[in-house]
Amino acid sequence: MDVSPVVLSVLGLVLAAEFVNGWTDAANSIATVVSTRVLSPARALLLASALNFLGALSGTAVAATIGKGIVDPSTINIYTVGAAMVGIVLWSSLAARYGLPTSESHALIAGLTGAGLATAGPGALLVAGWKKVGTGLLFSTFLGFGAGLLLMTAIYWIFAKAHPSFIRRLFGKLQIVSAGFMAFSHGSNDGQKFIGAFTLVLLLAGLIPEFHVSPWVIGLCAGVMALGTAIGGWRIIKTMGVSLTKLEPVHGFAAETAAAGTIVLASHLGIPLSTTHTISTAIMGVGATRRFSAVRWGVTRKIVIAWILTFPVCGVVAWAVMKLILLIVR
Repeated sequence: MDVSPVVLSVLGLVLAAEFVNGWTDAANSIATVVSTRVLSPARALLLASALNFLGALSGTAVAATIGKGIVDPSTINIYTVGAAMVGIVLWSSLAARYGLPTSESHALIAGLTGAGLATAGPGALLVAGWKKVGTGLLFSTFLGFGAGLLLMTAIYWIFAKAHPSFIRRLFGKLQIVSAGFMAFSHGSNDGQKFIGAFTLVLLLAGLIPEFHVSPWVIGLCAGVMALGTAIGGWRIIKTMGVSLTKLEPVHGFAAETAAAGTIVLASHLGIPLSTTHTISTAIMGVGATRRFSAVRWGVTRKIVIAWILTFPVCGVVAWAVMKLILLIVR
């Protein structure tokens, strides 16, 4: 297989974005289980790495949506994907420095959109894929918050007469299960997104005849994501598990279970959603069951600002980088 330096460089950029994804997104799946001290960081990382990998193996519907559902592959080239990755790496690295959990889903979609517009204009965008993006935004925001609120309310009602020490012991064990479920769901959705981008580069470079996700691509991307979590994910863990609201194992269990259930449903439907949004809103929903002021809304405001800025920043950077590339190539 003859692979040009340009193709290798773009594939390297996809892996760099996947690495940053481990910083800012994969860390969400173990933030609550670490902050409640149910698992040590090392054991939580091992759990997250293994279950993220299995989640990525569970299907390719989201990878297909990213790879061929957001922009029309026939209208773009590998430079388009490379420009999108530059925007993701720059923005997400900046956010990770300040411990802000950004959405790599939105960064990737915005990057592909900006670079696609610079390459081929509005005709590059696919309406069907954008409908799924809009549905994913609703899932992650409202379904995540509502599921967290309802599940925590149900737990309060069921265990109203239980002793606090019993609650802590029980949900200390159950949270290991919910953390594994959260990691699996992350792999089934977020883990697939850059797998889709990697496969798209292989298709555009003519290295594969059709869009088909190979097991070695899944393994490579999942491994790079796990490495990113190990090296740089701890600031995000602190923000999500400590700064947003005070969590006990029972709260962590409710938030993880609510978020993971929402994500798995979206993955089954091929809907790319933000795991960052989903676990964040689930934690907010859980915190709000105690009292609305239990959620640190100042921290929430910073997270929301980062969410809002992700789309325009990544889109504009990708568009500008692609325009620069076109000037150089031409």
